[in-house]
Amino acid sequence: MLISQIKGANGEIVVAVREPGGAARSVNNAGSVYALAMEAADGGKSLAAVIEAHGYGDTVDLEKAYAEGRFLPPITHPDAAHLHLTGTGLTHLGSAATRDSMHKKTSEAAEETLTDSMKMFKMGLENGKPKSGEKGVQPEWFYKGNGYGTAAPGAPLISPSFALDGGEEPEMAGIYVIAKDGAPFRIGFALSNEFSDHVTERINYLYLAHSKLRPAAYGPEIRIGAAPDDIRGTSRIKRGDKVIFEKPFLSGEANMSHTFANLEYHHFKYGIFRVPGDVHVHMFGTATLSFADGIKAEEGDVFEIEVAEFGLALRNPLKVAAEEEIAVRQL
Repeated sequence: MLISQIKGANGEIVVAVREPGGAARSVNNAGSVYALAMEAADGGKSLAAVIEAHGYGDTVDLEKAYAEGRFLPPITHPDAAHLHLTGTGLTHLGSAATRDSMHKKTSEAAEETLTDSMKMFKMGLENGKPKSGEKGVQPEWFYKGNGYGTAAPGAPLISPSFALDGGEEPEMAGIYVIAKDGAPFRIGFALSNEFSDHVTERINYLYLAHSKLRPAAYGPEIRIGAAPDDIRGTSRIKRGDKVIFEKPFLSGEANMSHTFANLEYHHFKYGIFRVPGDVHVHMFGTATLSFADGIKAEEGDVFEIEVAEFGLALRNPLKVAAEEEIAVRQL
């Protein structure tokens, strides 16, 4: 099942659900995806059961809503500061050939000659998929911001004026709520654009934290439930009528050095991320970047990420913010 949110005629949130390839219908008296998810988490029910109990209303034309700019992120929080955008990297293998060659390279190289990134990658290869009941190695982790840094599907991803680059990162994101007893619950997975400044990151790996403090987009729909083992889609960039970049986008545990469960554990093991009522959008990394192919995105370019099983494509144009004068004043 796919679930999404759009703006209604009076500014209200309309929750729409559908099966892949099918027509969408509104959920009666839903309030929001967040409200439905918290009802399920706090009531000990599945989200599907809660939706079924609410019942269905009118048919919703999702394509029309997208064209009209009425899509919202597929989950929002009433207080945007309680939605957390986080992520992890060095988790994906790329193709099978890359997997074999990288494994051979990291296994044969002397430990002291490896970069910190390659050491982290090797750790994931060796212990990112632990046996049942065991804890695997912790991954790289980063913070992107909160709900104020989310861009709705179709809305611009705004690069700050001081940025050296604004590039896409096509990823899968896990979508979670925290129940009133502090237990994390996964709603499902969504496409995401973990938009980053790769030029800043390349200057020095200690600038990674700076490079990630950018907006992110996710959706338009959440695929409720577990993710497929092998996820295959496309990442592209459009400049006007031309496609200037297009490559396969691979994800899912068949293409990763970590399990989703291991990555989830190492995020939610911190008590600060189990605050009742909070929402988490956690991005799981990628192996496909236009930046790696020498592409420099320009204002007006449109990023598009598409995977058939996850519903509508995620599209966001690039916009560059005007320069701001920032000064701290003494009270």
